[in-house]
Amino acid sequence: MADYVFRVRFRVEPTDPAVSLAPDSFETVLRKRAATPGEGDWLFFRDNLWHGEVNDEQYLRETASETLGVEVESVTFSELVCDEAYLDALRAEITDTLDLFRADDATDVLSKYLGSSLRVEKAG
Repeated sequence: MADYVFRVRFRVEPTDPAVSLAPDSFETVLRKRAATPGEGDWLFFRDNLWHGEVNDEQYLRETASETLGVEVESVTFSELVCDEAYLDALRAEITDTLDLFRADDATDVLSKYLGSSLRVEKAG
């Protein structure tokens, strides 16, 4: 099991002009479940991250805005949190599909896309 962890800043705008908010923007943690390696959008890290940073913030802001139903002002990647089993499966899938990456091995791929933003936790 694994989650991508992001810091998200969003703005709340009242629909009633007689209402105001202070503050009107908030920061929270957004966790996106990572797909099983080889299934669904398992290449999310390749398509959206580079050296542990969001590679297209506008796209992820728009996606988060649609998902959350609020105007997202900023999205920053924090880390991929996973257990050993997920990391082993991810490395194996990367190795089996190395042609999808410009890298020599799975370790190089993880470094290129996640940088040092990978946290492995003990299962259970």
